[in-house]
Amino acid sequence: MTDLLALIHWVTLHGLAAMLGLVIYVTASHTLHQRRHPSAAIAWVVALVLLPYVALPLYILFGNRKLRNDRQADRLPQYATQTAGIPGAPIARAQQLAAAMQLPCASSYEQLNIHEHGSQALQVLRNMIDGATRTLDVCTFIFGRDALGDEIAERLKRRARDGVQVRLLVDGLGVYLSGLPNLKGLSAAGVRTALFVPPLRSSLQGRTNLRNHRKMAIADGAWLWCGGRELAAEYFEGDSTSARGKTPWVDLSFDLRGALARQAQQRFAQDWAFATQGPRPDAALSADADPQAGTAKAQLIASGPDQADDTVYTLLVSGFFTSRKRILAVTPYFVPDTTLLMSLSLAARRGIVVDLVMPEKSNHLLADLARHRALRDLTAAGARVWFLPRMIHAKAVVIDDEIALVGSANLDQRSLFLNYELLVAFYDAMDIRRFAQWIERQRDASVAYRAQPPGLAREVAEGLLLWLAFQM
Repeated sequence: MTDLLALIHWVTLHGLAAMLGLVIYVTASHTLHQRRHPSAAIAWVVALVLLPYVALPLYILFGNRKLRNDRQADRLPQYATQTAGIPGAPIARAQQLAAAMQLPCASSYEQLNIHEHGSQALQVLRNMIDGATRTLDVCTFIFGRDALGDEIAERLKRRARDGVQVRLLVDGLGVYLSGLPNLKGLSAAGVRTALFVPPLRSSLQGRTNLRNHRKMAIADGAWLWCGGRELAAEYFEGDSTSARGKTPWVDLSFDLRGALARQAQQRFAQDWAFATQGPRPDAALSADADPQAGTAKAQLIASGPDQADDTVYTLLVSGFFTSRKRILAVTPYFVPDTTLLMSLSLAARRGIVVDLVMPEKSNHLLADLARHRALRDLTAAGARVWFLPRMIHAKAVVIDDEIALVGSANLDQRSLFLNYELLVAFYDAMDIRRFAQWIERQRDASVAYRAQPPGLAREVAEGLLLWLAFQM
């Protein structure tokens, strides 16, 4: 009888804990307008029912996906009704969709340089830092304590001593991933530094799982450096002196000048204000003063908790569903949700040429283990998957001859639904072709992926991994 009463008592407590967890989940999702993907919602509900003692604290700490009534959620003025092209010219489908999501309109740019090699990217970054005369804003997820990070730190300190206003924004979790940089030394030299939502010291509760993965540097509001590269040695030339023996990865970045750089500076200012809890910038993201100035147009695409929509995800799904000729994509990690995978697979089944380039072995074992289910479905639909023998960290998607999306977002659910990301959508046909050619060169250096039928144990393991690591 005693054992039975104990069991009933335990079941009752478990049920109450599960009910409490579900009430908190439903209430928070409703009041905070947490539009969660169905797979993630199911994962949280199941976890709260089966393991409420574990899942509920995790949800309180990590469960927020979108910001509401936060300082950063107050949008900058947008330009949904403006078109940034020549009057009378047709608006690209991607531009129409971006306008519907109230993103800033396309702006002009010039002097686009695509950094195919780490040495080229580093030299441009050096020139930008050394050439800044008034302001220098740098945002990164990782700031390495290695040869590259130490060099960039010294250059930033030197510019600050010269009177340039230098701001460095590093993600509060990413700062620990490649050796802790000497932020105090930077501050002492006059560099203004800030950590984006440090897990242990932030007053922004429930934001720990929302990381700033954006990478950009802007000099004088006129010169933008952007892409997939973090400020650590492996993303550029490597570091043979490092204890980790860092070898260079294949990555992609670019720089340009013009109105788009001014928009990027304002995007940085918003992130800086959120991280420092300081005053919001007064200036607005602006379109070109002259809508006919320049022929090359691009659009700054910010994605993350500070956006009402999942902007990058929406653009990708829409672009894949409506593609007409080909899709070229490169990503280090491929863990898509069902809809994104379906849009790619259906494109391949429609006869669209789909090429996906990935590293044979990435730096994240879990992502490598979780990707095979999606890759099997994709190749079964007729898409071509290519494995590069080296680690490739680039993030770029080219759809037909209409758009090239290049920046920081990976094709995985963390990047698309949780992280703060930044891409540039290029609409100029010549520049789209240049990005496509770069992806093609990586494809030509790769080997074709051959799907292997999984055993029962592997299928179960993949499903559990996807549920636990990528859908919550």
